[in-house]
Amino acid sequence: MNSSYEHIVLGVGGIGSAAAYWIAKRGGSNVLALEQYKLGHERGASEDHSRIIRHSYHTADYASLTRAAFEHVRALEAETGLDLLRVTGGLNLAPNDSGGTAEIGGYARSLTEQGHAYEVMDGTELAARWPQWRVGAETIGLYQADSGLLDIRRANSAHISRARALGVTILDQTPARAITAADSHVDVHTDDEVYRARTLTICAGSWTDTLTASLGLDVPLTLTQEQVTFFAAPDLRPFAPGRFPVWIFHGAVFGGEETTFYGFPVYGEAGVKLGRDMSGRYVTQETRSFEPNPEQTAENAEFLARYLPGALGPELVSKTCVYDLTPDRNFVVDTVPGCPHISLCIGAGHAAKFAPLLGHILGDLAIDGATGYAIDSFTLSRPAITDPDYPTDFRMVRAAQAQGADPWSASSTPAGRAAGLPDTPAPPP
Repeated sequence: MNSSYEHIVLGVGGIGSAAAYWIAKRGGSNVLALEQYKLGHERGASEDHSRIIRHSYHTADYASLTRAAFEHVRALEAETGLDLLRVTGGLNLAPNDSGGTAEIGGYARSLTEQGHAYEVMDGTELAARWPQWRVGAETIGLYQADSGLLDIRRANSAHISRARALGVTILDQTPARAITAADSHVDVHTDDEVYRARTLTICAGSWTDTLTASLGLDVPLTLTQEQVTFFAAPDLRPFAPGRFPVWIFHGAVFGGEETTFYGFPVYGEAGVKLGRDMSGRYVTQETRSFEPNPEQTAENAEFLARYLPGALGPELVSKTCVYDLTPDRNFVVDTVPGCPHISLCIGAGHAAKFAPLLGHILGDLAIDGATGYAIDSFTLSRPAITDPDYPTDFRMVRAAQAQGADPWSASSTPAGRAAGLPDTPAPPP
């Protein structure tokens, strides 16, 4: 086995596989990608059927990238002949109070800035259009028609297939134990070999700190164990992709605290999928469990009973994963200080929908040392990474509400005016 390469990628999950593909596609030769487990393993975050893909984001940092994210998925579909993206439309829901309307307003502002059409409505109108929802005037909603679901498992496999076709060597069951960096190269130490390359791209997710420690880089990451559950609804037809959108419900009160739930139409399993974002179950790689938590399953069922009763049925299957959270929950996409030939990407628990684009950006960093995409908000030098006293904002509420408090939070609908959003129509698509 050759031990000398031009480029090495660590991690062959959703982002790492895309990075390996794009480094080769950008003209990088002699590329090696290392995966610590078997390809397709379920220990990471890239092997479930579906992730929400959307233009509605709380800040321009992400909203300015969503168009490119969609384009990259469509390009991968064209290149492989696989169906990866299912457009279903998407709902953001929140309590119709000052906090909820400000949060919805943040999404409206970002959509307006980027030229995406949307509708704001109260829960009464929302339930009339989608009677699956049991909500009323106490809820406000934002609908964006281009949202949908990304089959992240297929996308990961597609990137692996295309990377191999472009000459990338992929070795699974090959964990990296340490990294040593010199000015002109990087050495990756495994159990059986030391691999040397001119550049290194680290896409290790919740295992990041086990690799960056040997570089003297301390990225503050919090790991949480999360869970989704598929419920076998008595009647699946109302929740089919053509009849029911993807959705995110912000600020639902459970157990006396505000939290966020999200869900999908029927896809991948014969059931309705939903989960709670930020369950508050803090773990390490050593303490995480692959066994579903019955309390979380019960909480998911309680959400359905309250808001989507027609979707509630027996538990079909539950799956766990781990979030890798930075204090502000923004991505890290940057080169390592003092090591411009080493790039690092951390998805912060919401990167799957951007994985094809992030792979392109990482390919740019490996080949050119820079990218034309806007990643200034995702640097390692920002206060959330460098300031040990930075207050965590894992739900990203402060950023969303800050954006909602200005005239860009626009809707010409009666519900939007009642919620305090200015009477300014959304732009045409």
